[in-house]
Amino acid sequence: MQYYSLNNDAPRVAFSQAVIKGLAPDRGLYFPEKITPLPSTFFENIENLDNVEIAYQAIQQFVGDEIPETELRDILADVLSFDFPVVEIENNIATLELFHGPTMAFKDVGARFMARCLEYFNKNNKKQVTVLVATSGDTGGAVANGFLGVEGVDVVILYPTGKVSEIQEKQLTTLGQNITALEVDGVFDDCQEMVKTAFLDTTITDQKQLTSANSINVARWLPQLFYFLLAYKQIKHKNKNIVFSVPSGNFGNICAGIVAHKLGLPVSHFVASTNSNDTVVRYLETKEYTPKPSKATISNAMDVGNPSNFIRIQKLFDNSFSALSNNFSAYSFDDNQTRETMKTVYKKSEYICDPHGAVGYLGLKKHGISNDEYGIFLETAHPVKFLDVVEDTLNRSVDIPSQIQKVMHKKKHSIAIKSYDELKTFLLR
Repeated sequence: MQYYSLNNDAPRVAFSQAVIKGLAPDRGLYFPEKITPLPSTFFENIENLDNVEIAYQAIQQFVGDEIPETELRDILADVLSFDFPVVEIENNIATLELFHGPTMAFKDVGARFMARCLEYFNKNNKKQVTVLVATSGDTGGAVANGFLGVEGVDVVILYPTGKVSEIQEKQLTTLGQNITALEVDGVFDDCQEMVKTAFLDTTITDQKQLTSANSINVARWLPQLFYFLLAYKQIKHKNKNIVFSVPSGNFGNICAGIVAHKLGLPVSHFVASTNSNDTVVRYLETKEYTPKPSKATISNAMDVGNPSNFIRIQKLFDNSFSALSNNFSAYSFDDNQTRETMKTVYKKSEYICDPHGAVGYLGLKKHGISNDEYGIFLETAHPVKFLDVVEDTLNRSVDIPSQIQKVMHKKKHSIAIKSYDELKTFLLR
């Protein structure tokens, strides 16, 4: 499998190079040269396959022969070592819980898969690799945990000061070892722009081997397609048309779901549910893509004003606006609507949504679910990750899982920066 840049001005590369480089030299995102649908028998028999087999058959074409089958299966067994349950909330509406991993966020799968792939590719490389990543919340903790102690890899995480929850901050600033957190005076888009700029700065790349663990990296992005396949395995027997509603910030998760659809997964419609950061919502209304600076919300992992992965989504629909709009919708909801939905869902079913899951539920309701459809919204993080918001909104306490308890009382260690020059100085130290 070869990967090419969506800016179309860079050489094609193999999977390993796409993983190690992260971003193409022309600043474009890497994209697979082809997506071959899986045989119909795969979906006909999916309920009889274990999760590792499902993941292996889905991802193998993207990895090619660069990781032998035995090693790839071992990686997948480690990555998928926890549950991904579909939990019914009400008639024809369920949530897919993606928070049962070590950092209690959906990004555990992509971060762990990328970490294990990079470790495999780097085993004979004498040069240290620096993973440079921007986070609006959960990416940082998942990447830090996934790469902790990986030999030959240093991790530098940029996050916006005051714009991630306390628990999210603890998860990315308390691990030490090969993990460093840089606290940026700005918003997520500033962090992301610094990361992209560093990749193209030859005064850095001539001395440092950089890669990214944001969803711009193919090894972080593509494994997210597993979620949609594992959900289908659980609800196939309902014989309903499936609508997925995905809380969306950088749009990597829903983009991976569309890849699963291209592999043959039967999906009736995709809904991108966003908070007040509504760039894609406005694009679908006007056909004009006009990013705005990101706004801070209670669903902070989606506080992205210029989502990187939307260009991949457009490519998956052959850059056809009509094809995109026929299969894909996007809706925006503010914090008040999010809080009211958290209350409504809890009152009706005693299910505790985190703010992102509540936005996903709202997307299903806005789209509308008919009797022959089954709507699944993604719960991308455990409610405890947003403890203050959840407890204040629902007026009840939330039990603290062991994964979170072990970091809550650790001391934060971060380095404050205000500019790209400060990042550059740190990387070249």
